[in-house]
Amino acid sequence: MSIRFCCRVLASLLILGAFAASLAAADSIVALKAARLFDGKSKELITNGVVIVQGSTITEAGSNLPIPQGAQVIDLGDATLSPGFMDAHTHLTFDFSGNFNERRLKLLETNVSEIAFMTIPNARVTIDAGFTTVRDLGSRFEGSHDFVDVALRNAIAKGIIIGPRMLVATYGIGATGGHFDDTAGFRDFLFGHEPDYANGIADGPDAIRKAVRFQIKNGADVIKAAVSGGVLSMTDEVDTPQFTPAEMAALVDETHRLRKKIAVHCHGDQAAREAIEAGVDSIEHGSFLKPETLQLMKSKGTFLVPTLMPTEYIMSKVDSYPPAVAAKARAAAAARSEMFRNAVTMGVKIGLGTDAAVYPHGQNAKEFKLMVDLGMPPIEALRAGTSADAELLGIARKVGTLEKGKLADIVAMPGDPTTDITATERVSFVMKEGKVVKNTAKP
Repeated sequence: MSIRFCCRVLASLLILGAFAASLAAADSIVALKAARLFDGKSKELITNGVVIVQGSTITEAGSNLPIPQGAQVIDLGDATLSPGFMDAHTHLTFDFSGNFNERRLKLLETNVSEIAFMTIPNARVTIDAGFTTVRDLGSRFEGSHDFVDVALRNAIAKGIIIGPRMLVATYGIGATGGHFDDTAGFRDFLFGHEPDYANGIADGPDAIRKAVRFQIKNGADVIKAAVSGGVLSMTDEVDTPQFTPAEMAALVDETHRLRKKIAVHCHGDQAAREAIEAGVDSIEHGSFLKPETLQLMKSKGTFLVPTLMPTEYIMSKVDSYPPAVAAKARAAAAARSEMFRNAVTMGVKIGLGTDAAVYPHGQNAKEFKLMVDLGMPPIEALRAGTSADAELLGIARKVGTLEKGKLADIVAMPGDPTTDITATERVSFVMKEGKVVKNTAKP
């Protein structure tokens, strides 16, 4: 028997062994047990929750299910199993939580490749907090065409780094001098050029269509636009419309024609009405929305993503912001609570989104309590951060509930979140697509 023949036999055995191991891993069965289970859609928890996972998929979920023979059992004790949380409004490539002026300078000084590395811990703390899916609504750095959010999404999907599933918007689209114009507030031509469609800045229906196409060409899963002023921008009024009705119509038409969803940053009521009439999929923030506009949202099926967390964080240090920003923050904070209560009472579709980056990453789950404190029942808050967000993001066939055939994105939190919603802030177990990412539970 030749050495060459032996080597071939050995190589074949190694390949067969690796293939068999991969099949075994794919066929491995895990049974998760906990005192309670929230399936993502029901109006109450069930007791003695069990979720059976095979490979990356849920095969069964319910109460007191029999455990398959040979399954690995993970007993999480006095905890509640839930679909992985979702955050419909994040910015994993940013950190706005520090000093306002220092942050502006840092963006000018930091190399884009360095920023790419800085996103990695943001992704990790987000998934460790129980958020297995996020919609990242805008990643931009003046003077560079970087698409860091696309790179981060792809690196996570390929298993290079650990983080939540991401749907990304690349550059948000805005008007010249508007909330997304990063050159506004600096001296003229400091950056050597005026931003255009390639930077997400567009004026007129044709330019807006070109901007939409450019973002999708470069990897956008969703289109984000600023149709009213913002809080953390220096030179625009927070509630002023920034798109004309014709521009709004072009934005929505081009986005939907290319089979993407459109989320719009919007604090102001007039801009929101025009955006809703045009057919946007979600209003982000919505601080000044009047009851009539909320009723229009309900009739159209438009989602509200209220992003309550930024207001809490900004108001805790509002005096440290420039006077123009502080004034806008106070006005938005004074209006948003009544708006949210009205939206809950009227039955507007609400998704959980936090604007992560305005506050430190990893604290996303605090949004649940803020929603409950403003009148949303705890079980509805849980649905907002699971099945409602899955519907909004267009991925409800894959995730958002614990049921047969869905991807095994599963978290566990101590106790009963319907009696103490802050349990969402103490997630002890995280599984994404059947792989355990975190387990600090003490059953």
